[in-house]
Amino acid sequence: MSATNSVLGPRVPEEELKAHRSRYRVPTLCFLGAMLALLVSMMFPYWTLRLEAPQFPKGLEVSAYVNRLVGEQDPVTGSDNLKELDELNHYVGMPSLEDGAKLERSVSIMAIVVFAGLLLASVYVHSRWVVLLVLPALLFPFVFLADLQYWLWNYGHSLDPRAPLASAVGEFTPHLFGPSKIAQFDTNALPGIGLLLAFLASILTAVGLWYHRKAYKPLVEAVEGEVEAVDSPTDAVDEPGPQG
Repeated sequence: MSATNSVLGPRVPEEELKAHRSRYRVPTLCFLGAMLALLVSMMFPYWTLRLEAPQFPKGLEVSAYVNRLVGEQDPVTGSDNLKELDELNHYVGMPSLEDGAKLERSVSIMAIVVFAGLLLASVYVHSRWVVLLVLPALLFPFVFLADLQYWLWNYGHSLDPRAPLASAVGEFTPHLFGPSKIAQFDTNALPGIGLLLAFLASILTAVGLWYHRKAYKPLVEAVEGEVEAVDSPTDAVDEPGPQG
């Protein structure tokens, strides 16, 4: 068996495909659905933070997309919540929000496109190598949350001691989700539609992987058995009998 055939896996015989079409269609639909969900997720925020304080009675809201931060616009004054939150961070001693996760934001769009391309390629792979192709999409939302948690911790533990409110606030780590209280500030963090779509892609990938194994494992084992039979040595030649 060539290296290419070993990676791509066996092709499904026409008779088998006609008899069990749904068996092979389910993993394909799952992988394609995951690809679509992942691509659409880039259009929506992955995480939203709302902050309320006495000096901001209407609250401030910032949404994190995979490649940028967007602040809610005040319909009356036209002010940007992101800029106002950055000004508040300056008094607390936190770095600017635009300085965080620069590497992640710069490569996120390309990474997601690559992950989606790997999901598309997995439709044509009928071997155990499919795991390597779908693994990035499977793990992506968990990696995103882990990276977000790191930056929340980093910002809360990188206060400039010279800032007016640094000593009053002290080091902190906001909750990844749900309400938090930081000095006189109340925050509430929620997952965005983009993150929910990324988790949907991850679930579809896991389901597709399970059905993929169920569908193609018997074919792979049958082909491997045939190869072993061809490569195995022939039966030993009969020993000559005793000379009469």
